[in-house]
Amino acid sequence: MENVNVSLQLFKEYLQIEKNYSKYTIEHYHHDISEFIMFMTEQSISTFSDVQYLDARLYLTKLFEKKLSRKTIARKISCLRSFYKFLLREEIIIDNPFSLVSIPKVEKRLPEFFYEEEMNQLFESCEIDSPIGQRNKALLEMLYATGIRVSECSQIRLSDLDFTVSTVLVNGKGNKERYVPFGNYAQEALQLYIRDGRQKLINQNTKHDFLFVNFRGGCLTDRGIRTVLDSIIEKSSLNSKIHPHMLRHTFATHLLNKGADMRSVQELLGHAFLSSTQVYTHVTKDYLRQTYLKTHPRA
Repeated sequence: MENVNVSLQLFKEYLQIEKNYSKYTIEHYHHDISEFIMFMTEQSISTFSDVQYLDARLYLTKLFEKKLSRKTIARKISCLRSFYKFLLREEIIIDNPFSLVSIPKVEKRLPEFFYEEEMNQLFESCEIDSPIGQRNKALLEMLYATGIRVSECSQIRLSDLDFTVSTVLVNGKGNKERYVPFGNYAQEALQLYIRDGRQKLINQNTKHDFLFVNFRGGCLTDRGIRTVLDSIIEKSSLNSKIHPHMLRHTFATHLLNKGADMRSVQELLGHAFLSSTQVYTHVTKDYLRQTYLKTHPRA
């Protein structure tokens, strides 16, 4: 199966060099293709060129038998389709068995978000009497004020902040940089944390300029940010769960509900395509009712 592993490595290099995909995305591709290689071994298929359309259909059936979600199955099939398209381009194979395999329709779910009152409760649960509390408040303010991804947030350095114009330089997907503004609440929380809390958390032997640090003074990781958010919601009076993307969803939803245009929100979120932003075009029932009462002549 040496040629199989060589082909997989070539594809990973293609994703990294030509497509400029993140390490996280490449790991997902590697995992999905490795699972398919295991299936090939079970079916006594030695090379990718030996895979036929019926084999691809059988693999799709096995994915359904595992009771995976339609979204997960669609991702795996899409990954293999892209992989085989690459193999065709490199003339490693002469046919793409996944080109005719239909991807299952994904159930459309509206993004989960917090109402403004719920966000206020989250902010009120953050005490600022301790270095950790100051960091948590600054982190929550940053995520809500900018709508950035957790992976982007963990990589922010002190040099990326410009308090004179209240913006942060964000390194997004595909190493694409963008400037994102933040408001007074975030600025005050960040300045307090940098001036006081961060200084106390930073270890004298630790030399780095990452903005958010853990209790040991090291860089706060993606997982660490998720843990912080879990602790914030536990201290609040909210019963709902929180995941980092909920703050990104909340950021976009609140902007659109207040009248922001789609293109501006797309730019702030760092979406390459407008279609990715259009998922946020939903509005809350309360906002819809208020808009109706204010604007309809017969309301």
